[in-house]
Amino acid sequence: MPEKKTRIVLDTNVLYAGFYSSKGASFRVLKAVEEGKLQIVISTTLLFEYEDVLKRNQVILSLSNQEIEKVLDFFCMEGEHQKIYFLWRPCLPGPQDDHLLELAIVSETKLIVTHHTKDFKGVEEFGVRSMTPQKLLEEIL
Repeated sequence: MPEKKTRIVLDTNVLYAGFYSSKGASFRVLKAVEEGKLQIVISTTLLFEYEDVLKRNQVILSLSNQEIEKVLDFFCMEGEHQKIYFLWRPCLPGPQDDHLLELAIVSETKLIVTHHTKDFKGVEEFGVRSMTPQKLLEEIL
């Protein structure tokens, strides 16, 4: 029987950092997703956020439109898509982060990987943990 992959909700700041530098933990998390060691869970909202962050920063990240489309296609093909039918808002200090918590709750994903763990205080009451890419690598991989 195949080994069950750790499922994660990946915050856009980790996506950005992973494309910005190939030397850090964010890049290694993206590599683990690419290699099938981690399973990302996505929603339409999160996919559009990924697209927005990559396109707004494509010069800094040295990405062409075609490369961005390949990244998004990969997430669509390999990510576990979850529809969200209800809202838990407002729960978090930053309303822009609530959709990540909603996605984690509905999909029963236990981990949100982010550089801004302080923005996810209180998610534990929903059975979710937030952790940095470095902490994820230490605990899981």
